[in-house]
Amino acid sequence: MRRFQKRVAAGSASDGVAVAFHVHLPSQALPDRGSGRKKATPEKTTIDESSLDNPDLGPFLLKMARDTIASGDSPSKALDFAIRAARSFESCSGSEPSLDLAMCLHVVAAIHCSLGRFEEAVPVLERAIRVPDLAKGSDHALAMFSGYMQLGDTHSMLGQLDRSVSAYESGLKIQTETLGESDPRVAETCRYLAEVHVQALQFDEAENLCKKTLEIHREHSEPASLEEAADRRLMALICEAKRDYEAALEHLVLASMAMIANGQDNDVAAIDVSIGDIYLSLCRFDEAVFSYQKALTVFKSTKGDNHPSVASVFIRLADLYFKTGKLRESKSYCENALRIYAKPVPGTTPEEIANGLTEISAIYEAVNEPEEALRLLQKAMKLLEDTPAHRSTITGIEAQMGVMFYMVGRYGEARASFESVIAKLQASGERKSSFFGIVLNQMGLACVQLYKIDEAAELFEEARGILEQECGPYHLDTLGVYSNLAATYDAMGRVEDAIEILEYILKVREEKLGTANPDVDDEKKRLTELLKQAGRVRNRKGKSLENLLVSNPQGMKKEGTKRWSGFGFKT
Repeated sequence: MRRFQKRVAAGSASDGVAVAFHVHLPSQALPDRGSGRKKATPEKTTIDESSLDNPDLGPFLLKMARDTIASGDSPSKALDFAIRAARSFESCSGSEPSLDLAMCLHVVAAIHCSLGRFEEAVPVLERAIRVPDLAKGSDHALAMFSGYMQLGDTHSMLGQLDRSVSAYESGLKIQTETLGESDPRVAETCRYLAEVHVQALQFDEAENLCKKTLEIHREHSEPASLEEAADRRLMALICEAKRDYEAALEHLVLASMAMIANGQDNDVAAIDVSIGDIYLSLCRFDEAVFSYQKALTVFKSTKGDNHPSVASVFIRLADLYFKTGKLRESKSYCENALRIYAKPVPGTTPEEIANGLTEISAIYEAVNEPEEALRLLQKAMKLLEDTPAHRSTITGIEAQMGVMFYMVGRYGEARASFESVIAKLQASGERKSSFFGIVLNQMGLACVQLYKIDEAAELFEEARGILEQECGPYHLDTLGVYSNLAATYDAMGRVEDAIEILEYILKVREEKLGTANPDVDDEKKRLTELLKQAGRVRNRKGKSLENLLVSNPQGMKKEGTKRWSGFGFKT
């Protein structure tokens, strides 16, 4: 499954749906001081702070803030005007709910975000949400909706997906109660929230919202509309993530037909790429090649031979030829993509290049060239600034670098990479995600190689608790942690604990895989060795438990390396 790009919209999800408010100021609205010629700067105005209760002062200061932004002058000056305007609106409104104050606070928060001060924007938006009174009608309700959506955007920029989802859900609830469940603006918010759930790997929630969006658009739009096509593309992505490839293919074909009917050639080509991905997942390789080549022809003719879209198709073809054993062709397509990224066309973003390099790195890892894979990941890291907007991408790259360091035997650097990833995930509030549990497991494996056995045991135990909660005790990732924990207990001399875990693992694997499976045979051998050491025989009844995985350090190294390809670090 392809990486889900982190959506950071230029405008808020509230754009165009908050009837009473049009205040979201994306960072793009603030011109770069060094680019082009500035417009005339507003004349410096002396303001009597003692007249804050003058009802004309707030609107005047807010206009000064907007004029300062439009002139390309200092955002800090605009922020000062907006803050003083908010103080004036608050002074004039007294204890009454003021839409002017709420609007002004939204502007203050947007300017904070444009300055990269996302943490400072959060309390401002939380205050703005408390200002409107739902009992006073739809304008107040939609003002609160706008605040929640802007707050969700801000949490998203900080990488705080759980808080972001919570804010969006609150906004959607208010919007639905105000406009009704079938309003087209509700559909737009549902789709926006569905995309956020996809980023958070919450596919069931995303699917439900996307179905609702499709129903609303069917009611209000013409058949085969562009809105329905966009919904179906998102639904296909969700179905692909849930491994329902046939359903994904059906949605993509319908979306393609809608785009063809509306003359959207580039969108048709992009859908062809997605169709190729599905065929690849279904091992229908000839059909995948045909879809990719169709898209490649369109991209080259409309965007040019060196466009990132062309490089993206080259990477997919490289992946396909690797999977069909044609390694020479695979490497050739990787090199073609790297040539495009080495001399990008104007308008190519660092994020596009970094994502492409990360995907190529995964192919080099698969063909057992970890040093080259690591070099590409390091290059991708250098392209991205360590800002909240990039933090999620950087975290994923660092995690994959940790895997590469481990594979080439640089265990100290692997541990440091995983430690950095864990710190970033903790800072963004993702302490309980399955990805967090997987990274803990990887760091534990690195600690084992560094003979930090006690630290490894603590990491495996924490990973076990998270993966039991997020994936369940029978999931392969959870069983993998159980097995690593059993091996660590064995190394610590806690043989009885290790035996109990291995008995549980063996019981589960026999039930799920059958007694003749090679994995089951490996577990039997490990358990038999431990039982001999303890002077016991296998308890055939098994014990109910929720912990388990590998045995000796040699086996752990091999198992850990083999298992990583399915851990989500690769796209």
